[in-house]
Amino acid sequence: MKSWQTVRAEALARIRSGAWPPGETIPREADLAEEFGCARATMNRAMQSLADEGYLDRRRKGGTRVAAMPVRKAVFEIPVIRQQVEQRRSTHAYRLVTDRLTTPPEAVCAALKFGSRMQLRRVTALHLADGKPFCVEDRWLNPAFAPPGEADFAEVSANEWLVRHVTYSTGTLAFYARPANAALVRLLKCAHGASLFAIDRTTFDAGTPITSVTLTYAPGYRMETLM
Repeated sequence: MKSWQTVRAEALARIRSGAWPPGETIPREADLAEEFGCARATMNRAMQSLADEGYLDRRRKGGTRVAAMPVRKAVFEIPVIRQQVEQRRSTHAYRLVTDRLTTPPEAVCAALKFGSRMQLRRVTALHLADGKPFCVEDRWLNPAFAPPGEADFAEVSANEWLVRHVTYSTGTLAFYARPANAALVRLLKCAHGASLFAIDRTTFDAGTPITSVTLTYAPGYRMETLM
């Protein structure tokens, strides 16, 4: 039986060769599965992968079309902050600032799509590079995924623990500049109102919220990624 990667490669070859031209509606998944000699679930995963990368346009009750103007979508992996520091040939250090169960503000509930407010694990930590402030990790965490008695963030950051132990299916990501408030001035040793690079990220597992985190970096941070 063919793997979904093999099916995806064959379907992509049809798109690139023009056998499936831009804007054309392709056959139904059931018909394609029979033609490609694979399971329906395998075909679905291959088609979804191509849609996620911008090659196909899938619409409920509207069929699947080849994108008229294919757009490649960037894929981001969740980095381990310790490794980010070490890749810069610096020595990483970590300090846990806060770890407690508390009720999140409405904005966090909205980001995590909670129907009602519930207590989450609030974890705040400071990452350092060569003894200097590098990043503040301010996180709201669903305790079902990291129970306080099982996940200890005194020595290992929540960032690294989650990457090692928890898988996610979907999420959101936002990049922006934020002014340094009193808490950030204290942790990052920067001027009040300084413009800081920040990342907001939420992750879910099959619709169940895992975590919402804001990462705020010290002045001068530059983000780089591969295309």
